[in-house]
Amino acid sequence: MTQSTIKIAVAGATGRMGRMLIEAILSHPNLQLAGALDQATAPQVGEDAGAFLGKKTGIIITADIAQGISQADCLIDFTRPEGTLQHLVFALQTQVKMVIGTTGFTAEQLNTLAAAAKKIAIVMAPNMSIGVNATLKLLAEATRLLNTGYDIEIAEAHHRHKVDAPSGTALKMGEVIASGLGKKLSDIAVYAREGHTGARKPGSIGFSAIRGGDIVGDHSVYFIGEGEQIEIRHHSTSRQSYAQGALSAAQFLQTQSVGLFNMQDVLGI
Repeated sequence: MTQSTIKIAVAGATGRMGRMLIEAILSHPNLQLAGALDQATAPQVGEDAGAFLGKKTGIIITADIAQGISQADCLIDFTRPEGTLQHLVFALQTQVKMVIGTTGFTAEQLNTLAAAAKKIAIVMAPNMSIGVNATLKLLAEATRLLNTGYDIEIAEAHHRHKVDAPSGTALKMGEVIASGLGKKLSDIAVYAREGHTGARKPGSIGFSAIRGGDIVGDHSVYFIGEGEQIEIRHHSTSRQSYAQGALSAAQFLQTQSVGLFNMQDVLGI
């Protein structure tokens, strides 16, 4: 182990994203798997974290949060809000940095995370993909050019197991567009249409969500004018891009002591 090796713990280690992260860490020359967390009800608790790959890592999947992060420099967490906040308590106690890809936080929970970032360094983003973050920059420019005469709709699709809607990525896209329009997303977002809704309200941003099968993630933003339509789309075929982005975020945090950062900071966009 060299001085530059970063020790990483993974929350939700037995889930789809957790396994992708573990595989990526084990194949990275400067990262070391230092912990694997999951709920006590997960059948894999007590097994080696690399068992699904046929590898012996010496890291046992545990439901004990303190034990799971005791040897880590950074915890990567793609779980659920209540789980992430539990992990945060222990991270604060041990000064373990966090990369958070969890979505669906309430405003109060976000305030808790912001307060924690005054004591430890945190990267939090609804989507760690480099491509998605490039798409956000494209949306900012499109909004600058198409800020009048166009109706804006955001459509997203995810697997059947996703529990929040719209997705965190879709909401972030909406925030970027609303900011470009000089508005707050909460003032112009339309999340549901049913029955006699009346004509579309000018300046609003509409959202729609699809849930089904094993869709990794699909986001489309439409700028719809008279006689033309511009679509900006990001289509994920694998969670690998999320995992690689999260590892980049963990490496970025090694140069930070405190603060709340996003993927724009990590990528220097």
